[in-house]
Amino acid sequence: MNAIEARDLVGCCGLYCGLCNKYQSQAASRCLGCQVGLQHEWCSIWNCCVKKRGYFTCTECEELFNCEIYLRRKVVDWIPAAANLCQIQSGGLEPWLGEQMERQALVETLLAEYYEGRSMSFYCKACARLPLPAIQQAMSEAEEWLAREKVAATDLKSRARQMKAALGAAADRLEVDLRT
Repeated sequence: MNAIEARDLVGCCGLYCGLCNKYQSQAASRCLGCQVGLQHEWCSIWNCCVKKRGYFTCTECEELFNCEIYLRRKVVDWIPAAANLCQIQSGGLEPWLGEQMERQALVETLLAEYYEGRSMSFYCKACARLPLPAIQQAMSEAEEWLAREKVAATDLKSRARQMKAALGAAADRLEVDLRT
């Protein structure tokens, strides 16, 4: 994925769609992302930010975090939307977007190599909430264990169990909740 395609996955509210299980899903109800298609028309934040004010993200608005629409609208709970907006505001969109692209690549690796049909939301949460080095370290530890134990690539249940345990342990060390 290139930066232009990744920009289509930036929600004006601070979501990054590439880390959402609704985007990663292969089901017919798959979401295309906040900037593509018409599914965002129902979103009051999008209607205020993009349609009414012409902004790309809420960081351009002087009412950021005092906005009644933003405060009353429930954004996907497990993606740190408000923290993402703060990061965009302080460091700029492009550096933040680069980090999100790295996170998305990790989610896609997890789904390609460790998805047994039940862990998509967990992997998306882990890649949205954990620091990148913690995700990379957990993946490395799980891969080392799987190689040492000679777990076959076709044994997706065992591979997923070990990967989820490694990511869960990283989350516990950092006191990051991956359950909600």
